[in-house]
Amino acid sequence: MMYRIVYGLLYLLSLLPLRMLFILSDGLYVLLYYVIGYRRKVVRGNLQLAFPQKTFEERKRIEKQFYKNFIDNFIETLKLLSGGVKFGTKHFAADTSLMEQEYAKGKKLQFYLGHNFNWELANIAVAPRTSYPMIAVYLPVKNQVFEKLMLKIRGVSGNAVVPATDMKNAMLPYRNKIYLLALIADQVPGDPSQAYWMNFFGVPTPFMRGPERGAIAGNFSVMFGEFIKIKRGYYRLEYELCTSEAATMPRGEITRQYVRYLERVITEHPEMWLWSHRRWKKEWRPEYGKLWIDDRHPVP
Repeated sequence: MMYRIVYGLLYLLSLLPLRMLFILSDGLYVLLYYVIGYRRKVVRGNLQLAFPQKTFEERKRIEKQFYKNFIDNFIETLKLLSGGVKFGTKHFAADTSLMEQEYAKGKKLQFYLGHNFNWELANIAVAPRTSYPMIAVYLPVKNQVFEKLMLKIRGVSGNAVVPATDMKNAMLPYRNKIYLLALIADQVPGDPSQAYWMNFFGVPTPFMRGPERGAIAGNFSVMFGEFIKIKRGYYRLEYELCTSEAATMPRGEITRQYVRYLERVITEHPEMWLWSHRRWKKEWRPEYGKLWIDDRHPVP
């Protein structure tokens, strides 16, 4: 019952023209940033860690623009409730020709992304443009109403969605099929003693080993992608091929290349990354020494 009420109200809200929803977004920005101060200490601390060389004023500009993008991300995702694939493809551009080359080879594809805005729009907009059946990996949330709502939005283009918490079982039906597996791979690993470790913006940081292991085991093609904000409400996908033969890559190399790619795109467009999540909450310990894969820096 609660889900139907929430869904109904949000659906009606999503029927408003985008320009009116952006007026709402502007109001929410003032409320969230200036009045509530939502996770502002976390955002400010993360920016200080990542960009100590920038002035306070420079980081403050990034911080404010991040909050505007953060709320726009929510508003644009809300619009998908009524706009669906038509809205997504109109507002998100993607040249999928490189993906199609890998599909023609009969290759399964892992597509590594980061928490760059707007990943929900991308999930809807890319699927109709590629021959690959898409599988999106998501992290379940405890709120069942929100969980059901997001699953509905993410599946509107026909994508399969599988929980990161049960990947092994969830992927069994697809083991003999060709597909594109979309991963937001900068999630914080649950167990840092089972992760790869690298310096990420100069801070020892754990990264999940599962994606790389899966890519090597299945000899996937691997790509890295980011989302560029063209103007308010409009995005495009930019991406590059890491390898067409993951099984030939040395231990840790896919993760190393991904982390460097992620650092580069965040540095170029820092206002587009999700600074409100506590990416550096896991601390390095000497017993993790064998998990250090950063060939640019010695083990801490």
